[in-house]
Amino acid sequence: MKMDELKLLAPSAPYAEQVMSFREELLQNNDSFDGCAGLEDVRSFEEWLDFENRMKEKGFVPSEVFLAVRQRDNFVVGIIDFRHPLSEFLFNFGGNIGYSVRPAERRKGYASEMLKQILPVCRELGESKVLVTCDKENEASRRTIVKNGGELENEVTDTSGLSKSGVIQRYWITIC
Repeated sequence: MKMDELKLLAPSAPYAEQVMSFREELLQNNDSFDGCAGLEDVRSFEEWLDFENRMKEKGFVPSEVFLAVRQRDNFVVGIIDFRHPLSEFLFNFGGNIGYSVRPAERRKGYASEMLKQILPVCRELGESKVLVTCDKENEASRRTIVKNGGELENEVTDTSGLSKSGVIQRYWITIC
């Protein structure tokens, strides 16, 4: 995939309808909302845009949220966030980066490109390495992480209920 085919953009009003249809697609597919800044908990785009305050109320750390927009048709194919600093929960289970790709757009390399493009953002914000986690049974996410330099540190029993398998793999990516 060429770098110019996908661009990470801050959420903004022109993408409101697409973000909400992204939400519906994940709900209909019974998917998790990894990296979506609580999109599953809102009823409108405007409500979602206040993710910093909503997430802070839940005890979450600050995050940088981006829409992954395919350039040729200006279509939102994914959402990714960079959470910093790591809380104890994120260190153990969730990691610095979370991402989701629209179910109809999976298996096209978008997750790998999204992760690749957010790493320089993490670097600009002072990180030299980031933690990315995935369910042990999520082979696509594992491949995405490894393709971007992820090195498996360990596997932990998921006492948080995030994974389907009950085991979370913890990968570190050193940012060049």
